[in-house]
Amino acid sequence: MTDTVLHSTEATPASSKGKRRLPPFLVVLGFAWLALMVAIALSADWIRPYNFTAMDLQNRLSLPGNPAHLLGTDELGRDVLSRLIESIRVSLLIAFSATIISAVFGTLLGFLAAHFRGIVEQIVLMLADFQAALPFLILSLAVLAFFGNSLMLLICLMGFFGWERYARIARGLAISANAQGYAGAVVQLGATPSRVYFKHILPNIASTLIVSMTLTFPEIILLESSLSFLGLGVQPPMTSLGNMVGYGREYLTLAPWIMLMPAFVIMFTTLSISLIGDWLRDKLDPTIR
Repeated sequence: MTDTVLHSTEATPASSKGKRRLPPFLVVLGFAWLALMVAIALSADWIRPYNFTAMDLQNRLSLPGNPAHLLGTDELGRDVLSRLIESIRVSLLIAFSATIISAVFGTLLGFLAAHFRGIVEQIVLMLADFQAALPFLILSLAVLAFFGNSLMLLICLMGFFGWERYARIARGLAISANAQGYAGAVVQLGATPSRVYFKHILPNIASTLIVSMTLTFPEIILLESSLSFLGLGVQPPMTSLGNMVGYGREYLTLAPWIMLMPAFVIMFTTLSISLIGDWLRDKLDPTIR
């Protein structure tokens, strides 16, 4: 009898721990929404009902629910659903590419600062302080106004957003790893600096960098949307979520669906990634565990 009670009491914490490992419901919804957005972006050419530039002047400002245009049309009779699908692909392309560029660039600079120290470290930290102090939106407006608009330029420009975070994280964690035994042991075995940093140090700090990427990603989406809203981001005939919001604001009273549809996508996408980032931070932080 007592053995049965002991076994039941021992099984209870294990089952409760198993339940605790499950992500919260909102995080599951965030993963589902993000997976849906990625699936739409990858299959945009096949699921678009119309070409996103095709005009139907007889159905200008058509209300949502029309069998021919489920989400209505804009001021030129273009299908809002088709433009929304294309906008999701363009915005996610910019956000993903810029986030990866920012993470790679910042991590490399952080490793250089941790390896060479001295003057190299001071230069990297000075550039990071300058980047953090300068309003990036103002810098982006100046660069795009001077050099013109192109998708490649916009992606590269967005790639310089937030690199100082990765540089500081990579530098601090690399210095800490160099002070520990495993990095020094690998060096004594004759490993090159690049092998030490990318084969041994990088896997140990990857979780922290991934969490930082989930924080930078929604900020880049909002920044690109702001630039497109101001007319200096994605240019016609291409379209993005911010571009749709910018053009739809002029018809907010007549056809609010032109602006509200992409605005909802921006809001839910950034919220989903923020929820996932918070969950990953709690999941990967050893001090919380």
